[in-house]
Amino acid sequence: MFEMQTGKDGPRALVVDDDEALLRIHARALARGGYQVETAGGGEAAMHALGKTSFDVILSDIDMPGMNGITLLERVRAFNLDVPVVLITGNPSLDSAVKAMEHGALRYLTKPVELDALVKVADDAVRLHRIAKAKRQAIELGGGLDRLVGDHAGLVASFGRALETLHIAYQPIVSWSKKTVFAYEALLRSKEPSLPHPAAVLDAAERLGRVHDLGRIIRAKAVEPLGRLPESVIIFLNLHPSDLLDEQLFLPDGPLAAVASRIVLEITERASLHGVSDVPARVASLRKLGFRIAIDDLGAGYAGLSSFALLEPEIVKLDMALVRDLHREPTKQKLVRTMISMSEELGIVVTGEGIETAEERDELARAGCDLMQGYLFAKPGDAFPVPSF
Repeated sequence: MFEMQTGKDGPRALVVDDDEALLRIHARALARGGYQVETAGGGEAAMHALGKTSFDVILSDIDMPGMNGITLLERVRAFNLDVPVVLITGNPSLDSAVKAMEHGALRYLTKPVELDALVKVADDAVRLHRIAKAKRQAIELGGGLDRLVGDHAGLVASFGRALETLHIAYQPIVSWSKKTVFAYEALLRSKEPSLPHPAAVLDAAERLGRVHDLGRIIRAKAVEPLGRLPESVIIFLNLHPSDLLDEQLFLPDGPLAAVASRIVLEITERASLHGVSDVPARVASLRKLGFRIAIDDLGAGYAGLSSFALLEPEIVKLDMALVRDLHREPTKQKLVRTMISMSEELGIVVTGEGIETAEERDELARAGCDLMQGYLFAKPGDAFPVPSF
């Protein structure tokens, strides 16, 4: 059985627990926090509720008779990839925690849960849900994902030549309000004609199993001229998800460790983290060394919340497809404002990239985005292009 608890005209939460007293306590806390709360005494009742209406967040006990919380999560993910699910347990175990993350739980909490903390987790989940929905709309608006393919003949030789001619171009990321350089993004370039753009080089590295080789060379070259920059200016370095499995990246005496505080590791949403084990632990190790984490191509990659839940980024970069002609397209404007607003509430800094016109710049500024990158300010070039304001 389930019942409706009325809060303000706010987000909708489904609370699931076979402990009736705890169910009421959690529901009342969320209702006081402004939620419209529906409760369910078990997994089957929760599925019945989900069949009748949609929710912005689901908070479920794990240990329930019949359908437990893990099974409920599996059932929810079969028809809804975006709704955040928070699992709660009084009997925490490594096995249940692993299963929760494998099936896409946003958070894993242990009882007793402090009520203020419960509401805070729900609030963050709702904001992430809004970002996820906006991302899915953005992907649909952009026509989906493209998968680059290339000719395999001569790939080994071509890739070798690409590594020999590999060099780094830098593009400034500016603070529009301050008219200053915030950072430079380090961008892969090669003179190998058979691999004519960075994506082709990366595709070759993936097919040859040499992503780590490519990443190590890029990272080493990218920081060589760092000493020529003021201490306040940082470097954004792109990481392939597979780079998170390269143990060299985590060495305290590795080539980047000495300058980690000036490095933002940028991971694109266009590639899945699915094949990388222990992502939260690996990211935590990188942060311990001093690195910050950014999500690139927000709004053009995979929909859903997995990248946010796993990476917990300090910075996100709006994909250039969202920025292009932003001043002319109200739908994009709404999506961008949602992403910026929800990100800021989560303490995440937003950067707009691919800005080519003053109109795009001004529309981004009106939406609350101050950090910007694009040809309007400077094209990528040798270390280090001076932006035009």
